[in-house]
Amino acid sequence: MDASEYALVYGVRRTRGALKEWNDRPWPVLKEWVIGSVAAATLLLTAVWLVAGITSDSAIVSIRRPPLTTGDPTDVTRILGHNALVLALHAMACIAGFIAGSSLPMQAPYQNGLSKALHEKGGRLAILFVIGATAFSLTGQAVVLGLSVAHVASALHTGPGLLLLGLLPHALPELTALFLPLAAWIIASRRGDWDKLLAATVVTVAIAVPILIMTALWEVYVAPHVLHALIAYPTP
Repeated sequence: MDASEYALVYGVRRTRGALKEWNDRPWPVLKEWVIGSVAAATLLLTAVWLVAGITSDSAIVSIRRPPLTTGDPTDVTRILGHNALVLALHAMACIAGFIAGSSLPMQAPYQNGLSKALHEKGGRLAILFVIGATAFSLTGQAVVLGLSVAHVASALHTGPGLLLLGLLPHALPELTALFLPLAAWIIASRRGDWDKLLAATVVTVAIAVPILIMTALWEVYVAPHVLHALIAYPTP
């Protein structure tokens, strides 16, 4: 059995072991993941509110789509498609962390030169890459979403804070679900538990999917009524 085959077998064995361990005592690990993802979601929403608060320019926006008006199954599919892409990217970061931190170092003794150095430093490089990509993504999302919230709030003649309050019932759980894989990644990397990241990917995605389905349904069918109750704006 060569190094690659051994790394694969080892990874499968460790993944099964982690799943069994978490199945016996699920709450400790789930609690850490949820706390981390809620913190990230809260940070993003706070940044969106701040960006919206300092945005003074207005723009023409449509209020004919959810969550401002009730939609249809096509809107649910559109929202789920967007969130599925984001979740897949975050899950791939988890898988990349597993490969870089667990599989590559096991193959390092069988490599030479630059390849050996990359295999040995795979974990550190993965940490730097994911931190950079996450920071860039969060910054970009905060700016884009903040501008959008500011423009919609202006069109509805209300404040960004009140608009975000109406969106919070689905926005917070939606973002929490999307950030679950990244929260698991950060916690595992800090502890050096790279070999558990594949199991973490499976579990976090399995938890996130039903939450994203429920939040998409809420955004299309319930959020418009919540916003109408908070903000008196005419239905198009």
